Amino acid sequence: MTVFAGFDVHRSQITFDALDTETGELTRGRIESTPAGVERWVGRFGGREVHVAVEACTGWLFVCQALERAGAIAHLAEPVETSALRGRKRRAKTDREDARWLRELLSEGRLPESWIPPEHVRQWRTRARMRKTLVDERTAWHQRIRATLYHHGISGSPEHLSTLAGREFLAKQALPIDATERITIALEMIDLLEIQITRGAVFRRDETDRLIALFAVGALQQLLQLGALSNYGFRFFETAAREIHSERHQTGLHRAAQQREQRALPAEPSAREHD
Repeated sequence: MTVFAGFDVHRSQITFDALDTETGELTRGRIESTPAGVERWVGRFGGREVHVAVEACTGWLFVCQALERAGAIAHLAEPVETSALRGRKRRAKTDREDARWLRELLSEGRLPESWIPPEHVRQWRTRARMRKTLVDERTAWHQRIRATLYHHGISGSPEHLSTLAGREFLAKQALPIDATERITIALEMIDLLEIQITRGAVFRRDETDRLIALFAVGALQQLLQLGALSNYGFRFFETAAREIHSERHQTGLHRAAQQREQRALPAEPSAREHD
């Protein structure tokens, strides 16, 4: 009563390879690469338990969500480990072969699975990655300004060119029109990026506050650390952190007790008193 399937997802279509363990029937084909197409495909199997392996590549999110809505069980495959299990390629790599390989690994219990994060953790990850992208773009525009200055023989610029001091330094430079335009555009782009970067991220404080209590972790580090942790990883991190905190507390109590004992002991006689 169980169906094991592998999906090879592309923008134009999804190639599937499915095995019905009750009848031994093997079906292959293609379906629309849309949520509705995935849900209709699951509906073919009438109430049977359907397990589907999908590689963790672009598009996995809507496929897994559609599978869950249709009552199927989605398994997210780690791409690098999945490819490594195949070994050296001995034949042409096709969509059908990829789907078959995922189905075989899943049915044999050998699929290297990735954790499918809940919605709020997925949003943490997306926001953290977006911030990283914005910061990298801001750095690139700063580097363009420095490259323009160096190209015209100007050195000794301030460390932060987008600050008031940096802008005053740039305004004093006698540069050709094209170089001035390049710097002006770069500063405008930096200003736009700063607006997006400083907006911050909204996340669930009921969970992230636990990190503040343990290690006084800041808001941005909360977003980065929690986004990288699975459910098990978060519980393991929290448990380990509390154990470390307890050990530090006990060590502090022991040290304080030793200090009290030392203060209670009578002072040792000096050398003169012995004489």
